[in-house]
This record gives sequence, structure tokens and C-alpha cells, in this order.
Amino acid sequence: MEQRTYKLNFQLVPSGCWYTNLRSVLPKEAWDRLRRAAYARAGGRCSVCGAAGRLEAHEVWSYDDKTHVQKLENVVALCRACHETVHIDRTALTGREPQAQEHFKKVNGCTQSEYHAALGEAHRLNAERSRHEWVTDLSRLPQLLGKE
Repeated sequence: MEQRTYKLNFQLVPSGCWYTNLRSVLPKEAWDRLRRAAYARAGGRCSVCGAAGRLEAHEVWSYDDKTHVQKLENVVALCRACHETVHIDRTALTGREPQAQEHFKKVNGCTQSEYHAALGEAHRLNAERSRHEWVTDLSRLPQLLGKE
């Protein structure tokens, strides 16, 4: 069976990369500049579902499964519902998984079984990635901060 591509996806972080994010390592003014630039690029709307209103900054990482490099690709604007869905396992700990599940199905126009299949694949991939140590590549950060 061919794996479906979704507009809204789970982005599970390998366990070796937990608790490290730009907001915690950058000076407040740099983080504020990054997130405000993301909101402006998105025109004040969620970059996934298009919802207007309060936005949250989300770091987009790529993972090279051969070299085990986690690379910062972008910082994007997400509404709370999309952000909670992207980080579904963290959201489950807060008791909001049912809402995130409904949001995933609505945004992607998918069924309950498609939701579970996508989540299962995300967990499978994350379990494999969590078996390795990762190096973090922030080489795009100067460009995202407007210093290039």
C-alpha cells in the first residue's frame, strides 16, 4: 500500500535531541526576531491550515538517517492546533491528543485508520532514529536571523 502524503504531519524528535531547542539556546532578542519573521512570512496565518489568530513558532528539522545529522531547515508559524498535532506525543501527555487527532483528520481530510497508520509510521521512524546519537547542524541559523 502506498504511503499517503499529508499537509499536516507528525514531527517526532529523536530522544537524543529532546530538551534542546532554539528558544532555550538563543538570546531572547534573537528568538523573538526568528519567530516574528516566521509570523510575517506566513502573513499572520498558520502556515499549515491557514488559521488566523495567535501563532506559535515551530522549528523544522531534517534528519539525515545515514550521517545522523539533525539540521535546522526553517522556523515556521503554526496555530496551536497544528503545533499540538505536530508534537503529538507531547500533546498526549497534556491530555489533548483527542483534539489533535481530530485536527489532523480535518486538515488532511483523512479517516481514523489513516490517522493511526500515519502515527504508527511516525513512531516507527522515531524509534529507529532514537537508537542513534545525533549531531545538530545550525548552519542555516544566520540566514534565518537575516545575518547573511
